Amino acid sequence: MIYSMTGFGKATAEIANKKVVVEIKSLNSKQLDLNMKCAPQYREREMEFRTMIQKAIQRGKVDFSLTVESLATEETPQINPEVVKGYKSQIDALYGDLGLVHPGQDAESSALMLQLLIRMPESIRLKVPVIEEEELNEVTQVVAKAIDALVEFRLQEGLSLNNVFNSKIANIRALLASIEPYEKERTEKIRQSLLDKLSQLPVEYDRNRFEQELIYYIEKLDVNEEKHRLANHLDYFMETMEANEENGAGKKLGFIAQEMGREINTLGSKSNHAEMQRIVVKMKDELEQIKEQVLNVM
Repeated sequence: MIYSMTGFGKATAEIANKKVVVEIKSLNSKQLDLNMKCAPQYREREMEFRTMIQKAIQRGKVDFSLTVESLATEETPQINPEVVKGYKSQIDALYGDLGLVHPGQDAESSALMLQLLIRMPESIRLKVPVIEEEELNEVTQVVAKAIDALVEFRLQEGLSLNNVFNSKIANIRALLASIEPYEKERTEKIRQSLLDKLSQLPVEYDRNRFEQELIYYIEKLDVNEEKHRLANHLDYFMETMEANEENGAGKKLGFIAQEMGREINTLGSKSNHAEMQRIVVKMKDELEQIKEQVLNVM
């Protein structure tokens, strides 16, 4: 079973007159690259949320977002008149102490002064909401649901990748099997080509020695070992896909694909036959498509 690194999960809930929305998006990455955006009132649980994500998602570029929308009527912030008056008295005193000209009492100056006073610390009473433990636990459950949705999405994407890999591996197997008839034809062609060249030379040659050298030459071009190793790699690729590996199979599948590429390249260099080389090119094309998709496997 394989999982894709591409996925999306979302969960929402109404908690304490608030609408909580959790969204998690993921793309492929060599390591876990986690970007967290958490509403300020729930930031104390951010490390717990991060740990939950890390346990469920081993690899990928992940964007986590927890937003909150109030469903209740917002309480209007209250001006703290005593604090504002205190600031005003201190500012008036500073004008005298510093020998500055007071701006006067015209409407424009008064408006500017009021803006300044309202911006001073503690001039506005803000009601700090108290977050109960029960509310934090409910939000944690919403995060867990979003993570579950992301994992399910990744599984479905993994099933699609599984189908792609099955198809590509089957194509390479078929191409590998199609090489056999050309191997026998190639041997005879090589033998006949060498005989034709020798017949054009004005010298006699030892036919027994010729057969010995021909066997040695053909053995160097033999591809049975490469075919056998490639077939084993194809089997191992399929076994790795079907295995339920906790830490994902993406890296291992990538390594197997590299080994498959080595054997296919050796087949091409040893083929010495036009049709066999065309088959090898097709095999390389199928393998490149596998390598592209393996990058998305967790």
